[in-house]
Amino acid sequence: MKFGIFYEHQLPRPWSDGDEQRILDEALDQVELADQLGIDYAWEVEHHFLEEYSHSSSPEVFLAAAAERTEDIRLGHGIRLMPPDYNHPARVAEGIATLDLISDGRVEFGTGESSSSIELGGFGIDRREKDAMWQETTEQVTNMMTMEPYPGYDGEFFEMPSRNVVPKPKQDPHPPLWVACSSRSTIEEAARRGIGALCFDFAAAENAREWVDTYYETFREECEPIGHAVNPNVAMVTGFSVHEDRQEAVDRGAEGFAFFQYALAHYYGAAPHQPGRTDVWQEFQDVGGAEAVLDGVDVEAEDTPGAIGTPDDVRQHLEALEEAGVDQVIFVQQGGNNEHEHICDSLELFAEEVMPAFHERDEAHVAEKREELEPYIEEAFERKDEMDPMDADEPPMVDP
Repeated sequence: MKFGIFYEHQLPRPWSDGDEQRILDEALDQVELADQLGIDYAWEVEHHFLEEYSHSSSPEVFLAAAAERTEDIRLGHGIRLMPPDYNHPARVAEGIATLDLISDGRVEFGTGESSSSIELGGFGIDRREKDAMWQETTEQVTNMMTMEPYPGYDGEFFEMPSRNVVPKPKQDPHPPLWVACSSRSTIEEAARRGIGALCFDFAAAENAREWVDTYYETFREECEPIGHAVNPNVAMVTGFSVHEDRQEAVDRGAEGFAFFQYALAHYYGAAPHQPGRTDVWQEFQDVGGAEAVLDGVDVEAEDTPGAIGTPDDVRQHLEALEEAGVDQVIFVQQGGNNEHEHICDSLELFAEEVMPAFHERDEAHVAEKREELEPYIEEAFERKDEMDPMDADEPPMVDP
């Protein structure tokens, strides 16, 4: 199993001058440390207007800075918003390719739509059409990154004439594709389209097996790749805080993870929100804060949420996910007011005492999976309807 760290750049109120710069600086330090420790992935979201929950509106800038400070860690868009009114497809293709070149081929291309009314309404995106927008634009971005020239497109949600979209990415044919998933139906769609599932539902280990089995069964039977390469992987998100003392691990990380979940529900549920006025952190405290979320948790009985606890607690939690077939676990370590020093301590302890055994087993797992899926991948590409290239005898003309 592989491991990733995850960034929303959360910033609960009240705010002080310099706070936004501080969380970015700290996050870059953490990514640099994670790279040195051998952690596999760093994932960065794209969100707009989700104050307190996520101040990460320009992931391409953050990931480019991270690329210059790291050598091996994979740099993931988790995710890039694909409806054209967020980002024009050609600009997405250009940005992903440029980052892939800057990072020497370390980009993971996560995609999605968002279901937050704050974001959708801010850009005038029709909720009823966002999934179709994702389908159309994701496929066309992969065509832009692989075709020379791109023959042009006249679709339902965007159109553009033939152009050679440059630069092209370092990874051939393009960086691995992922999509955000929060339900069985979206996991099935990820498998059907041949891309990795980034699961943001905080599934318990007992439910993970069902999700993994659903993904790979669908992949084998129905995959028709949306891109020019497949990426059969299931990643799941969990809370994270590691300390030799269980209570200290909970004290350092549980509240931040609880706020992460509360703020997610605030923006993606039906809670009223007044931009620039609603205090999400205060509302979280008013309903009981971490104590409400952790109601019934017995720390002494090793009943801690996610990968929060001692190294043995975390190992046990991750072994259950590994046994369920999860390919990658992504840690939410930067949540609420979790402290930078505590995050770094957790990463170091995890890398020293927990991660090595999982990495040792991963190479064999990846090789076995690759061999088992190879015939299904061949069948999947036989089903794919490729875009026709430009006729070589009729080069595209552009009016002067």
